[in-house]
Amino acid sequence: MFSNKTDGPRRGRSFDSINKYYEEKQLNNELNKSTFNNADEHQDKILPSKREHAAIIFSLKNEVGNLVKALKLFQENQVNLLHIESRKSRRSNSELEVLVDCDSERETLKEIIQLLKKQTSTVTMDSPEKLCFAEDDFSEEHWFPRKISDLDKCANRVLMYGSALDADHPGFKDNVYRKRRKYFADLAMNYKHGDPIPRVEFTDEEVRTWGVVFRELNKLYPSHACREYLRNLPLLSQHCGYREDNIPQLEDVSRFLKERTGFTIRPVAGYLSPRDFLAGLAFRVFHCTQYVRHSSAPLYTPEPDTCHELLGHVPLLAEPSFAQFSQELGLASLGASDDAVQKLATCYFFTVEFGLCKQEGKLRAYGAGLLSSISELQHALSGSAKILPFEPKVTCRQECLITTFQEVYFMSESFEEAKIRMREFAKTIWRPFTVRYNPYTQSVCVLKDMPSINSVVEELRHELDIVGDALHRLNKHLGI
Repeated sequence: MFSNKTDGPRRGRSFDSINKYYEEKQLNNELNKSTFNNADEHQDKILPSKREHAAIIFSLKNEVGNLVKALKLFQENQVNLLHIESRKSRRSNSELEVLVDCDSERETLKEIIQLLKKQTSTVTMDSPEKLCFAEDDFSEEHWFPRKISDLDKCANRVLMYGSALDADHPGFKDNVYRKRRKYFADLAMNYKHGDPIPRVEFTDEEVRTWGVVFRELNKLYPSHACREYLRNLPLLSQHCGYREDNIPQLEDVSRFLKERTGFTIRPVAGYLSPRDFLAGLAFRVFHCTQYVRHSSAPLYTPEPDTCHELLGHVPLLAEPSFAQFSQELGLASLGASDDAVQKLATCYFFTVEFGLCKQEGKLRAYGAGLLSSISELQHALSGSAKILPFEPKVTCRQECLITTFQEVYFMSESFEEAKIRMREFAKTIWRPFTVRYNPYTQSVCVLKDMPSINSVVEELRHELDIVGDALHRLNKHLGI
């Protein structure tokens, strides 16, 4: 799940408002990628003695007062600040990345990390000598994961919600619900690639809420959902326990998808940036929430919950053509510019989340946002909604609406048609390389020179030899 909200005009950098004696210097090179590790996982290695010298990087919204608020945490905990640098984030135009060189007691630095996580979207800590700003082969490009385990470095960069709730959230004043949300957030934040997804004992209230959503949506699916969705939903009931009185476990769903299309589920605490979310799709990993919406409003949720994920997304992730379409969107995003990623995310929004298709001459929904929303599903197929053909060059400029029905929906004749159009659109996105997914190693190969391209050619020749041999044997069998 990713956040597609856009921010207003960027304000000027407010670094001078902190302390006129702090040195401000623009960082010109990409952060050394090896430093983007989980702070909790490495801090004991970094801080072997009682008082230590450390470098902390965090990202925050570029808004007046945010940097002051973050740096105040260091002041309140009596952490000695030695050096500060800031730069515009290369992941988001609306964020700053801040490097703080400091020293303090080990336990205090641990506390600072936890406090920063509540206010900022990214927190990384390492020793200053390791935290360099050096160039590599892709110094002018955005960092992206090269292997599936690299998702550990970006899966916890939650931008919105997580265990914190906005004041207008239905569960904001419910302390029991907020505690429950923190429980789910902690499960996701502690997850690492290769771990089994923790099984959850859902409360009776959560099961009742799921049951209302499940029951009401299933009344609409026969007449509103696409045939691929209707084909896979019974399989999920059979193999993963999709029932009105039972919330499926993510581990069971992940194993089912792995056998069907190679997709797996990864728990996530809340909204990810479009770049981080799409990067997961490149590896056939779907970041999925595990919490349930508040029981006071079972047919409404301000953010994707497990009802949306399991009923909206999962049935179509079990469809090979749709899974391929999703992965190709993700692969196109790797190393792309912020503007290109935003265009891809918008195309994702109006296809995977709110897409329509025509089957047997009738409109059907395949977007998860529609298939998990009773009111918008009915609206989109009511005959009164504005519907246009899916054309990525047009779709990528359409505004994404979060709190109301979409002003326009986009229709494809089939997943194959949508995939072909997205492939052509992806070719217009400039990168000095292309990428190819290796399913055997669950990694991406960067094709940027003749040796890397020749390697792929050799693999393709081998695959063509297999096809040629199969045709020869078939012809011989048929006596041709």
